[in-house]
Amino acid sequence: MALAACFAAPLSAADSPAPVPSDAAARFGAREDIQQASLSPSGTSIAYVAAINGRGAGLFVVSVADGVAKPILASSGDPDRLTSCKWSTDTRLVCGIYMILDTSGLTHRGYNGYTRLIAIDSDGKNLKVLSARTNDRSLGAAFGGGDVIDWNGGAPGTVLLTRRYVPEETTGSLLAETREGYGVDRIDTNTLRRATVETPNDSADDYISDGYGTVRVMGKRIKLNSGYNSDTILYSYRKAGDRAWLPLGTLKTTGGVLSGFNPYAVDRDRNLVYGVDSKDGRKALFSIALDGSLTKTLVLDRPDVDVDNLIRIGRQDRVVGASFVTDKRQSAFFDPELKKLAASLSRALPGLPLVTFVDASADESKLLLFAGSDMDPGHYYLYDKTTHHLAEAFPARAGLAKTTLAAVKPLTFTAADGTQIPAYLTLPPGSDGKNLPTIVMPHGGPEARDEWGFDWLSQFFANRGYAVLQPNYRGSTGYGVAWFNDNGFKSWRTAIGDVNDGGRWLVKQGIADPSKLAIVGWSYGGYAALQSAVLDPTLFKAIVAVAPVTDLETLRQERHDFTDFTEQDARIGKGPHVREGSPAQNAARITAPVLLFHGDRDQNVGIEESRLMAARLKAAGKSVELVEFPHLDHQLDDSSARAALLGKADGFLRTTLKLPAQ
Repeated sequence: MALAACFAAPLSAADSPAPVPSDAAARFGAREDIQQASLSPSGTSIAYVAAINGRGAGLFVVSVADGVAKPILASSGDPDRLTSCKWSTDTRLVCGIYMILDTSGLTHRGYNGYTRLIAIDSDGKNLKVLSARTNDRSLGAAFGGGDVIDWNGGAPGTVLLTRRYVPEETTGSLLAETREGYGVDRIDTNTLRRATVETPNDSADDYISDGYGTVRVMGKRIKLNSGYNSDTILYSYRKAGDRAWLPLGTLKTTGGVLSGFNPYAVDRDRNLVYGVDSKDGRKALFSIALDGSLTKTLVLDRPDVDVDNLIRIGRQDRVVGASFVTDKRQSAFFDPELKKLAASLSRALPGLPLVTFVDASADESKLLLFAGSDMDPGHYYLYDKTTHHLAEAFPARAGLAKTTLAAVKPLTFTAADGTQIPAYLTLPPGSDGKNLPTIVMPHGGPEARDEWGFDWLSQFFANRGYAVLQPNYRGSTGYGVAWFNDNGFKSWRTAIGDVNDGGRWLVKQGIADPSKLAIVGWSYGGYAALQSAVLDPTLFKAIVAVAPVTDLETLRQERHDFTDFTEQDARIGKGPHVREGSPAQNAARITAPVLLFHGDRDQNVGIEESRLMAARLKAAGKSVELVEFPHLDHQLDDSSARAALLGKADGFLRTTLKLPAQ
């Protein structure tokens, strides 16, 4: 297998971002240069979405033959955000746009997110909106612009696109839309000619196609008399060549815990559907025959962790394997050829063990790959099966190419009740790992988990001399239902107890200087950072919380105007834990200085939660500062904002922990 040099710079046009400043906050805060990439059906061109101008994004198309990247489309990031682009044909791309717009009068929250799909030629011409349009007669808002569920709509240049049908006022019109609900359209990405493939259904919640233009599975979510969605989805399927719907199974989503078969992908040739279901308290991959027998077969399970991801490839998104995370992510391939190829690629890229298939040409002779590690943010490669030629296309983060990154070590520590808690420890490059300023960094979610690989936050702090511990506390996903433990809100005492025990373990091991121990978190991680001080006010000497949940009742009410309110209600639960587990309701117990960051258009956790927290801390005479980022949401997807966050957080920690300036 030949390994060639880079054949294309990630950006080479006038829309390229300005040179990254040399300071650490700017280098680590810069968004990924390449945010998403796709290989054309012929394998002759790569389209990628690149970060430009702070929060903007640009679509570029690079020719594999000459390595020349051409700018096609750009978005400012305020309010329009280009999120992804994928080839419909060799000359046509479908791109996703995300916007946060003022929706005063529709919901109690002033701003809400909208998605739309557009199509554009690979030379930047003939831009058209694919998503169905609403108008001033529409009796509601379509927040979502639909998702492509099949890139082979049954004819060249067509796709299957989900659609939320919105009825219109009929008075004075003969052409008003009267249908309502969730359906599927077949749409020509060039002409915009569309046809209804699946009639809209007010209860429909999910559609799964076979990759060849036929919908084979549908999920209907039962609605309550209140108008909210219930926690139950009834799945149906079709036999090959038949339009009749037959029962497939029932899935419950109570409080974030899934119960029942959750279908993910249909294999047309094998006439089955892949999905996950519980086995011995953990998620396992199963298949169910769609021939009328409903024969259920175990495909892959683990005795220690959940099987949590399908490996798919090609224009039909065919399933070729599955993956799971122990201490590191591992892949199990069902396709013998790809299993052999993956092993060969691992040998060709020995320092980049995290290899994933990003895209493929229509005949799968050319593959677009991504490979990275804990100490390498990753690179995109193009592999030609015919010639066995492997060439680097572009790095994910060119600005860190000359920066020494830190190794990430998987480990476990012992919680107060004796439970072994999995975690990742990142030490500053060249450090002996003793008596360091140290950060515990719980992940967000809580329905998520940390895993081994590059993390810009932990790498920044390691670069600045801190040791960083990332615990997968009880309440995390990935380890089964028992570990999930009713989630980190209902069982906050256990989750936050594990986080705090991670800090105590660091001190006991001699890694952390107890007077220089801090906690930093984002979203639920920010909640954990604040609530850790409610549980033990003396452990952490400084608290940094980004977009944190601060009041569980407020979090519940933020979803009041949305159909998933009952799911959020069940997720949080009722009882004394709501007040006891809300940092804003217990601000008087917090003694450490607090630094808060929040985007004022956050769609996940409203900025009012940070404002409430700051007000309660100030009223209690505590040290607190809130930094608000205008026109940004939960992810703070802006290089300048992230650099400011990192610089401010580092300065705050150095001052609070009495560390020397660097």
